[in-house]
Amino acid sequence: MGELVNNLIANIIFIFERLTWVSIIDLALVTMVFYGLLLLVRGTQAMVLLRGVLILFVLVTLLSTIDALPGFSSLMSATLPALIVAIPVIFASEIRRALERLGRASAIRPAEQATPKVQDTINAVVAGAVRLSSRQHGALIILQRLDSLEEYAQTGVRMDSTVTPELLLQIFYPNTPLHDGAAIIKGTRVVAAACVLPLSASGVLVKTPDRQMGLRHRAALGITEVSDAVAVVVSEETGSISVVHGGRMIRRLDGERLENILRAFFQPAPPKNRITRFFMRFFTPPDSERKE
Repeated sequence: MGELVNNLIANIIFIFERLTWVSIIDLALVTMVFYGLLLLVRGTQAMVLLRGVLILFVLVTLLSTIDALPGFSSLMSATLPALIVAIPVIFASEIRRALERLGRASAIRPAEQATPKVQDTINAVVAGAVRLSSRQHGALIILQRLDSLEEYAQTGVRMDSTVTPELLLQIFYPNTPLHDGAAIIKGTRVVAAACVLPLSASGVLVKTPDRQMGLRHRAALGITEVSDAVAVVVSEETGSISVVHGGRMIRRLDGERLENILRAFFQPAPPKNRITRFFMRFFTPPDSERKE
């Protein structure tokens, strides 16, 4: 036992003696890559697939080292390349999400500011959401920031109207032609209504204790996963108001909290430098949910 401990200590000392600044940087980069991958798949069905792939890989590796199983080792050697090729197909959506986030994080953009006109829009959205909530009229309002939402606006009905609470109430009045879909707001104008948005494939809604969140909430998560837009959702079943950004959902808001959150999104505290901004934008977990 003592000899085993001595050998272990000697091996650890040998490893540390060989460490250089280059090897430390190399280990840090590898750690960051795996950390980023785990953040991307956290809370999604891909996490289950990844866990299964890792277990299968460990079992195959252990069994392949047994000399008494030459047939199994040959079979695994022949099928392993096919499994490696299949991995990009299995995790296609996660890889696409990572590349989209990388592109948004690396983009050089001006600082976001809340102008008086944008503040008028926030006030109108808050007032409209509160009145829709009191009447339990479902609504999905998308506030565009820096990423263009033109491709989604083209799926709806063009409006190009000034944002007012009355207009939002009319758009989302039940059984009207425009109530089923999203209203996209750019600046102080409602660009389009009844817009079709991508649905989230994450497992955030599956883990919620209540089941009052349907297609509106999935669409809100979906559009914020592929863009930097802010979504305001009013539940038709409960009248609850939620805000979604970056795949994160803040639920059960009142008018005051909703206004404070929207102000924070359009007047954020800028990071200290561009490198900090890049890592904050890329490594923000997309599939977590904040609750009250």
